[in-house]
Amino acid sequence: MAESKKKAAGSAKSSSKAAAKKAPAKKASAKKAAPAAKKAVAKKAPKAKAATSGGNNIAAPSAGGMTLGSIKPTRGSWPKRTRVGRGHGSGMVKTGGEGGKGQTVRSGGGKGPAFEGGQTPWARRLPHKRGYSQKARDIGHFRTTFAVINLHQLSSWDPSVEVTPASLKEKGLLKDLCDGVKILGGTRDGASLPSGLKFRAILFSGTAREALAAAGASFEEQA
Repeated sequence: MAESKKKAAGSAKSSSKAAAKKAPAKKASAKKAAPAAKKAVAKKAPKAKAATSGGNNIAAPSAGGMTLGSIKPTRGSWPKRTRVGRGHGSGMVKTGGEGGKGQTVRSGGGKGPAFEGGQTPWARRLPHKRGYSQKARDIGHFRTTFAVINLHQLSSWDPSVEVTPASLKEKGLLKDLCDGVKILGGTRDGASLPSGLKFRAILFSGTAREALAAAGASFEEQA
């Protein structure tokens, strides 16, 4: 019995020594595997960078959503063919995607808000009153505009100087002569007209002419 126990103990020691000798071989294999794994990761890394840095600088789709740059057609899909020149059935109406001609092609084309499709427009259908004057329609072209002063502005005028549009402008009473000069009958308290004034090429209102005539003024009518 003692011999059998000694033999069993010797065999256990020998098996433990053999296991101890084989253990370093496993460690060496683990060390060899680690650099290979690192190389594989390093090779895959540039591909991931290329995916994130596109030409449009759009980030790769994240786990929570997607970006416009990452949207692509389904693999194997075909876009719908454009049927040109097939009328309304093509979805582009009769011109086949080419648009219209003439007025519809020009930028800013159109006849304006008063255009009624070619029929006689509203403004021309109205009855026209006989004998109307163009002067009532356009102030800038047909009406005359007068430069106006009042009688009280002549209270300090020298009677020896003739009152004309040019002399009124010289004295600073008028800035612009417009289409003519007209004197109105406006007065102020304490302002009196000098007697013997002479007027040339000037128009007057009724009250202004009466007041000046009473003060002894003389008038040379405009030609």
